[in-house]
Amino acid sequence: MMNNAAVADGAAIVVHELHVRRGRTRVLDGLSLAVPRGRIVGLLGPSGSGKTTLMRSLVGVQVVQSGSIEVLGLPAGSRSLRRRVAYVTQQASVYDDLTVRQNLAYFRRVLGAPASDVDRVIERTALGPYAGRLAGSLSGGQRGRVSLAAALLGTPEVLVLDEPTVGLDPVLRVELWQLFRSLADEGATLLVSSHVMDEAKRCDRLLLMRDGALLADDTVDGVLAFTGTDDVETAFLRLIEQGRPDLPPRDAAARDTVPDAAMRDAEGSR
Repeated sequence: MMNNAAVADGAAIVVHELHVRRGRTRVLDGLSLAVPRGRIVGLLGPSGSGKTTLMRSLVGVQVVQSGSIEVLGLPAGSRSLRRRVAYVTQQASVYDDLTVRQNLAYFRRVLGAPASDVDRVIERTALGPYAGRLAGSLSGGQRGRVSLAAALLGTPEVLVLDEPTVGLDPVLRVELWQLFRSLADEGATLLVSSHVMDEAKRCDRLLLMRDGALLADDTVDGVLAFTGTDDVETAFLRLIEQGRPDLPPRDAAARDTVPDAAMRDAEGSR
């Protein structure tokens, strides 16, 4: 278990030897990792690799078999994390019979966020033209943006985003990644899952998963250099061919931001 002092050194999320089963199926198999603060960390892998289960575990809504998870120095799911950690699921969490603004006003009251936050997140997510429309009349991508806007209420420190770009056209995807970058630049930590490998290059670090195991935890450049490729999808396929290889050392910048103990835990469990 990491202590608060270690987390203050740079890790927003520390996972150690996490095991999750669904019936007799191993969904997560001894997963260990550390996510540095103020970075965009991409969680990539095919459907069924365990990405959503890991994210549910991080926000405290998944039953785990064993292992430990700390988020901002506290056990995952702690009551005091509710306003500090936001979770955007694959399915938009909105009320269809309320307008966009009414949805956000409702969630704002639940969170106890300032009234001015509604206008702030509408502007931040470019929802102004849709603010007066019923959520049920919006496209899937627009509804997803409403869920993201709700997650930004209260300025959370950690954002856990499960495939937020699914169903978006290329222009909206670019706009969304620009928003993610600005949030990270302001100090937020983002864990963003995707099965679209070309989104990897927009991340500061990558977690590549398959069958509940971690294949790689490094920068984009580090993963490409280790596999001798110039394409993340090809790198992923090569890692699968190699099984679960010994991963390359973390880059110097990551060593400055992630506690040494967390790195030893993560590297020793692979």
